[in-house]
Amino acid sequence: MPSAPESGISLSDPVIPGFHPDPSVCRAGEDYYLACSSFEYYPGIPVFHSRDLVHWTQIGNALDRPEQLRLPPGAPSSGGLYAPTLRYHDGRFWLIVTNVSGDGNLLFTATDPAGPWSDPVRLPGVRGIDPDLAWDDEGTCWCTVAGVSQVPIDPHTGRTLGEPRSVWSGTPGAKAPEAPHLYHIGEYWYLLIAEGGTERCHAVSVARGRTPDGPFEPCPANPVLTHRGTDHPVQNTGHADLVQGPDGSWWMVFLGVRPGGGSPGWHVLGRETFLAPVTWSDGWPVVGGMTSAPAVPPWPLQRPAAVPVRDDFEGGGLAPGWISPRFRHEADCTTKERAGWLTLRARGASLDDTDVTFAGRRQQHLACRARTLVDPAGGGGGLAVRLDERHHYAIEATADEVRVIARIGPLRSVVASRPSAGGPVVLGVETTPARQVTDPREGPDTVALGVREADGTFTELARLDGRYLTTEVAGGFTGRVIGLYAATGTVHFDWFDYEPYED
Repeated sequence: MPSAPESGISLSDPVIPGFHPDPSVCRAGEDYYLACSSFEYYPGIPVFHSRDLVHWTQIGNALDRPEQLRLPPGAPSSGGLYAPTLRYHDGRFWLIVTNVSGDGNLLFTATDPAGPWSDPVRLPGVRGIDPDLAWDDEGTCWCTVAGVSQVPIDPHTGRTLGEPRSVWSGTPGAKAPEAPHLYHIGEYWYLLIAEGGTERCHAVSVARGRTPDGPFEPCPANPVLTHRGTDHPVQNTGHADLVQGPDGSWWMVFLGVRPGGGSPGWHVLGRETFLAPVTWSDGWPVVGGMTSAPAVPPWPLQRPAAVPVRDDFEGGGLAPGWISPRFRHEADCTTKERAGWLTLRARGASLDDTDVTFAGRRQQHLACRARTLVDPAGGGGGLAVRLDERHHYAIEATADEVRVIARIGPLRSVVASRPSAGGPVVLGVETTPARQVTDPREGPDTVALGVREADGTFTELARLDGRYLTTEVAGGFTGRVIGLYAATGTVHFDWFDYEPYED
């Protein structure tokens, strides 16, 4: 994960890069914690820690047991877990989220945000996505959902304590009022929402009232954050949350994308988490998000230790950044079968199948390299760049052959192949962004797939247009994940390297 310069951060750079959308943040003493959506991936809801709001380290995943997260094999990509809210209240951490693929709204608690988190409290009376939690001075817990409607609940049992009622529908004419967050700041209750849809017209608007259930008056300067209609390198800005810094200043985390290439622009990493300063004018928040000038937090920044390039699979299990579509079967994805190796046993026949055995990590840099040493003696599998079942590139090895496979919508093709030399082989992927766009049809990057030879050189077997692994082509809400898979039999991986580079 790239670190910000010690003098501050550029608002053109994410604080949590890659597919980390819908950020929700809370403060507990001197510590900050943040959770993001995970959609169809397991384990669900990555949780991060920071001391300075700029540098974040993943400390776990809130939903990491079958009892907490049920995603059926047929759950569609971009289904699953939507838009968590993370809060610290009364000495506990609270996380509420929607599982759109079966269980509806669920609430979890923990004393340590790194886990373990509780089994879910189900909220059958709370209907709608993007649930929020806020407590008033009398201890009533208010749950607000997209729409925007609200109902008081008992967070310990999940029982609703009244009938849901609409409290605000956002800016007239703006679609998709969603991602509500309710705060008691000073003499007002503030209701922050996203609207305009999570594409190029995404925006953040706010209203305020004297009580948590309104009535709410909208800010006359709405939207308080949007990059629509601008040439800012960060677009689709929205789905925000507020947090107070250690000096009393206010900050906003929000999602955005970094489009590249020609027209209409394609973002390859998914929706990422950004940070902007907030000031107050006449009792309304003013977001400093329209400039790329550095935002300088007036407190010392604390860089975490660098993330190792190589994962040797020697820690007794996968690190929290590793994710799999829908579920991870321990018998089919294990570091215990061959010491120091990750063993994958095929379930689905290819990456086209929803039940594929796949484990990967989010692509977090526009220019990056991934390598792995694979032993395909007992089957076939390899290294893939995945967006979903219908959009992925892969380099796959068997005992006899190495081939590059491209799946783009309804089309699947072996675009290159060569005989295998036998034995383990190092497979590689490199992504290279387009730096100078001379053609409006030029894609955002290229994805090269190949083999590392015995002398250390990289032989490229195919170079493919990266636009086909983007939301603008594939649809949905996720970003690229680079990882390892088994298509047939049993495949072993000795190590996995991931590193950014300057192209």
